[in-house]
Amino acid sequence: MTSTSNPRDLRAELESLTTEAFRPDLADIDRLPTLEIARLMNGEDATVPAAVAARLPAIAAAIDAIADRMARGGRLIYAGAGTAGRLGVLDASECPPTFDTDPEQVVGLIAGGPEAMVTSVEGAEDSAELARADLDALALGSADTVVGISASGRTPYAIAAVEHARRQNALTVGLACNAGSALAAAAEHGIEIVVGPELLTGSTRLKAGTAQKLVLNMLSTITMIRLGKTYGNLMVDVRASNEKLRARSRRIVALATGAPDEAIERALAATDGEVKNAILTLLADVDGPTAARLLEESNGHLRAALAAAPR
Repeated sequence: MTSTSNPRDLRAELESLTTEAFRPDLADIDRLPTLEIARLMNGEDATVPAAVAARLPAIAAAIDAIADRMARGGRLIYAGAGTAGRLGVLDASECPPTFDTDPEQVVGLIAGGPEAMVTSVEGAEDSAELARADLDALALGSADTVVGISASGRTPYAIAAVEHARRQNALTVGLACNAGSALAAAAEHGIEIVVGPELLTGSTRLKAGTAQKLVLNMLSTITMIRLGKTYGNLMVDVRASNEKLRARSRRIVALATGAPDEAIERALAATDGEVKNAILTLLADVDGPTAARLLEESNGHLRAALAAAPR
């Protein structure tokens, strides 16, 4: 898909989008007291979770499909421009410290590259060629998933990423904030979170951005739950890269096992600080190497490893 080249046609296209709609009732917002503006904005934001809730079946279906591909060694790749791209990069960057994923396992692509995280890169969002080149640089495979993100649902970079991924037999998800979007139509799994007009006309970093963040949180977090990266609601694959996370690691082992501090320290020392392994040594009364073997045989799922442990 290419962008609309005629300015008049582009204006008409934008005016048809819910996310670009003008709110006459807010035309005097700049004349209101600050507290009243804050109340209005907070009220607008409060409508976003309900819009997400309306699409939970579509979100869940996408997550199950993503988890299935990732269990076979695939990657989760986000592709978007502007705010949407930045949100994808943010979600991807938080997976390694939270779930101890390889940095290449969840990837965020933003039109225009890293520079576009902090400044606008002229024409990048309108380039289908750039999207294809960015994905080709990753050597896309059939086990991978590409999630195109675009509030409008018409961004050429996001649509081209999804279309190119489908040609490579990768799984595709289109996340947009307008109904009947080209992006959702291009993807196998279309997710349209319709949040309505923004407080500031066309400023989709507001409600649309919040909706996208909520959905991306679900896609990555629940996928990682499905992949065995948690034990209950405990982040047992957390990477202890600083003092705060080392303290959190000890607390997670304590919450999972109820073991005293001395036993927790011994278990973490015996497993090179691996939280999941330490929990298994304590709950199954096995040594470090046995815990590592059981987890490997269980594809990293702690509950399965516990069930397979010798009695």
